[in-house]
Order: sequence, then C-alpha cells, then structure tokens
Amino acid sequence: MNTKQLALLVGGVAPAFLFGIAGVMQKVTNRAGIGTGPYLMGLGISIFVVGALFACWDRDLTLNARSGTFVCLFGVIWAVATACIAIALKRYDGQIGQLVAIYNTNTLVAVVLGLVALSEWRNVQPGRLVVAAVMIVAGGVLAARS
Repeated sequence: MNTKQLALLVGGVAPAFLFGIAGVMQKVTNRAGIGTGPYLMGLGISIFVVGALFACWDRDLTLNARSGTFVCLFGVIWAVATACIAIALKRYDGQIGQLVAIYNTNTLVAVVLGLVALSEWRNVQPGRLVVAAVMIVAGGVLAARS
C-alpha cells in the first residue's frame, strides 16, 4: 500500500467504523441513564487515557501555544456538539440512525471551510465535489424521513 492508500484506510475507513460504533454506544449509554455532564466527563476521562497511551506509544509530545489553543477550541466545539446529540437522544427520544445521517452532513461544513479557510479549492475537482454534496444531502434527508 502506498501512503495515500494508508491515509485513506487509517484516517477514513477506520474512523468511519469507529464513529459508527461510537454512535450506537452513545445511544446505549443514554438509554442506560446518564446526565449530559457526567456523560461528557466520562468521555473526557476516556479521551485523556487514550491520549496518554498514544503519547507513550508515539513519543511525540509536541505542543505550543497556538496548537494548544486550537486543540482546546476543537475540544469545546466537539463537546458542545456531542452534548447536543446526547440531549436529542435522551430528552427528545431521537433515533441514532436519523441523527447520524443528519449530523454527518458536517462533511459539507468541513469541505466548505477547507476550501475557503485552508485554500483546498486548488486541489479539488468541483464536479465530483458537487455530486458528493448532493449525495450527502440526499442521504441525510432520506434517513431523517425514515
């Protein structure tokens, strides 16, 4: 396998399966009875432990003020989004299959921000991007109406 294929496998296929399992675990956890605060704290502890293990394994402790600020901002945004999902599951009896299809349209948000803020527009094929965007939206609408 070349580096591009490994990147797609490690950064695309593996997370797709792991996030899929995590979505189901989120529903199971909320059904078992947990408050949003304790839920997020449990996630935080788990993330800390996994981070410590990766730091030991990878031996890369690179950190500076700029990257630290960005990772904290990312963490806050991710935690609020995760709390919103937990609230939808618990308080409003949301269905994980529908929610996942809708919140994974985040792909479109990331693509637009990547195109604009990170200048990735130089490396894309617009036709394919439009087709992919239409398919993502159609999938979200179909799942939400199921």
